[in-house]
Amino acid sequence: MSDTRGVNGFTAVADAWMDLTSTVVRNTAAANRAAFSAFVTEDESNGDGFPEETVPSVAGEEPDWTFERSVDRREDIGVGDTVTFSKRLTDEDVHAFGRASGDTNRLHLDDDFAQRTRFGGRIVHGTLASGLISAALARLPGLTIYLSQDLKFSAPVGIGDRVSANVEVVEDLGENQYRLTTEIHDEDEDTTIIDGEAVVLIDDLPEE
Repeated sequence: MSDTRGVNGFTAVADAWMDLTSTVVRNTAAANRAAFSAFVTEDESNGDGFPEETVPSVAGEEPDWTFERSVDRREDIGVGDTVTFSKRLTDEDVHAFGRASGDTNRLHLDDDFAQRTRFGGRIVHGTLASGLISAALARLPGLTIYLSQDLKFSAPVGIGDRVSANVEVVEDLGENQYRLTTEIHDEDEDTTIIDGEAVVLIDDLPEE
């Protein structure tokens, strides 16, 4: 998409975004939980808002979602272990996130308004995109609890782009706490859009 001011193509949009955003966003766990809640609908669920579970630490999966992890037992988690989660961020996701979070910024929801901005069209909420980090963390073995999250946004995400989150354990802090690098990659644009670090606590799963 391009606007009448001559912003041509997604590369120019990304450059504009990088000029605009140098702020590090901290403690986004609550926003990430809102983002994750927007990824499924009641009609596709088991009646609780989520489809049937296939991973003990999450309530369910969608056919479009993919993930890979390098470790399957909580007690085996160590430095170098990774999880990658991927999904396409759709127009439905953007509107659901706007309702769930209350972030109804017209840049994300109003085509005519967004076309007149530096981006030349609507983009995905930054915190919706970063919510994929929470989705990846949820797929670590055990029960993952956010303690902190630092993020830097470097490029926008186009609506309909497929986006992947990669988390990697870089330090064992003891007492089941870990420091991880967190990165979001726009697969359609081959661009890293968000990077940062998180600290998590990983408990045993509750007994059935």
